[in-house]
Amino acid sequence: MPTLRFKTSINCANCLRAVTPFLDAEASVEKWQVDTTNPAKMLTVEGPNPIPELIMKAVAQAGFDIEPA
Repeated sequence: MPTLRFKTSINCANCLRAVTPFLDAEASVEKWQVDTTNPAKMLTVEGPNPIPELIMKAVAQAGFDIEPA
């Protein structure tokens, strides 16, 4: 399964709660997680065919910065 990684500004439990509905609604995402202990706040996304642009749009709509890692 393809895996994509992004640097984000998602840095706490409240941030995770805010972004969850946006990432869960993205059809190309099967599983995701954010390493909030990493200085780059790395978002790892797995799915059968994850689409980087749609993932970035979903995170941005939730109000967070995101860029490819």
